[in-house]
Amino acid sequence: MGKRKEKIPRWLHWPVTAIIRSGMAVPVIAGFDTSTRTARGIAKTYCGMPFNRRRLLRAMEHIEQAFPGMDAPARRRMVEASYAHLFTLGVELAFTPRCLTTDAWASHVEVGPVADALDAMLGDGPAILLTGHCGNWEVLGYTLALLGFRLHALYRPLDLRPLDAWVRRTRQACGLTLVDKFGAADLLPEILGQGRPVGFVADQNAGDRGLFVPFFGRLASTYKTIGLLAMQFQAPVVCGMARRIDENSFRYRLEIQDVIRPGEWRDTPDPLFYLTARYRRAIERAVVAAPSQYLWMHRIWKSRPRHERLGRPFPDSLREKLRSLPWMTDDELARIIDLSARDAAALAAN
Repeated sequence: MGKRKEKIPRWLHWPVTAIIRSGMAVPVIAGFDTSTRTARGIAKTYCGMPFNRRRLLRAMEHIEQAFPGMDAPARRRMVEASYAHLFTLGVELAFTPRCLTTDAWASHVEVGPVADALDAMLGDGPAILLTGHCGNWEVLGYTLALLGFRLHALYRPLDLRPLDAWVRRTRQACGLTLVDKFGAADLLPEILGQGRPVGFVADQNAGDRGLFVPFFGRLASTYKTIGLLAMQFQAPVVCGMARRIDENSFRYRLEIQDVIRPGEWRDTPDPLFYLTARYRRAIERAVVAAPSQYLWMHRIWKSRPRHERLGRPFPDSLREKLRSLPWMTDDELARIIDLSARDAAALAAN
């Protein structure tokens, strides 16, 4: 999965970490209400700054893709809400180790109907847990660990090594083990082979070599690793999120969008495609449940499939794979093909 590159000189790591850690104490001293109100105000200003215009327009385009009937003012408001959510997450990062403890977590997190997911996670074999950049993925991992699931979560190490060590240490204290994505190809099979659950934030763009499956009606590059691991270890895939339920306090609700069991993909025409498409669909449902809590500024649809890059017709094989998905409708398939043609034309024009 590549090698970690140094972006900040080593001699600066400790001074910068000290500044950041000191800064994280400010919200705690100021209090949650004051800090989140300030964060939302800063977020609105930041969103409208000239240097952020490209990200703003990208986010509005993404929202238009996901919600075609939404007018421009509503899209702008949703982008502002998304930035407010992002900045609030920064404040909550300082409060998480204090709020999510063995004694206090139940005051901050409400557990929704998760019986089906618990059955999958408490089975004899391993399980894979997925979420996207919606809600608070830190709260999700923390809470599951506090509930007794010794979760190993894949993450990208922070560039500042002392800060990264602090993050690892605080997560480990609640039972959550972070797995460096650089080198995870060797560690994840070992962890799953021992019957332990592994967690992913699974909505990142996977590049030109990813598996392209629908996401809000448009093909999105998605990592194959999750599906391949699930198939190798016959592991159920649990898709969920921690959704903020109170803008004025640290309150979340754990929700499950889907539980994908081995028997449901084993006999499909293309198990890897089915698995990947279905978990992408689950993340889509999570976003629909809380669209203002999704990071729309991410480059979700940056990479494009090979046929679009080469200006070729929509492949018959891909058409048949999409048609074989149980939830796929004729209208949705037609929309995917139409948007793919538009993307191909845009690439050709550039």
